[in-house]
Amino acid sequence: MRKVNPIILAVVAIYLLAAPLVLGQGEKTGKAKGGTVEQQIKALSDQAIQAQLKGDTSAFEKFYADDATIIHSDGTLSTKAQEIENVKSGALKYESIDVRDRKIKVYGNTAVVIALSSFKGTLSGKPVSSDVRTTRIFVKQDGNWKMVLYQVTRVAPAGK
Repeated sequence: MRKVNPIILAVVAIYLLAAPLVLGQGEKTGKAKGGTVEQQIKALSDQAIQAQLKGDTSAFEKFYADDATIIHSDGTLSTKAQEIENVKSGALKYESIDVRDRKIKVYGNTAVVIALSSFKGTLSGKPVSSDVRTTRIFVKQDGNWKMVLYQVTRVAPAGK
């Protein structure tokens, strides 16, 4: 029997517990150091995209939680260490990432970023490009926002 990743289970539990409280309080998010939480998360999301484009593994070290889970569009799972190695080795290279739509929702110490993007790059030397929906989940840990989950889902071409 396959084990459920404890971080995914924890994030889902946090969401299920926090959503009714947040929904009952309206859209209040308040100010935090460095702007609203939404502004901080948008900035982190932008930094993550720039790190992907530049192949900046030091940024991955900074914003991925140590136990982060990355789910690629083909369904494969990666850890923080595996994702960093893929970038270091050149197996994964991004040429462009164009974010067309992004929504940020904050639930206490958890933030969810859902985006529609187009990307171009290479994977193991083969060109890849696609429209994708991405989900990034950030959790505030020891005063810092860390990405605990990053999932990429391919969007079917128009007319399919």
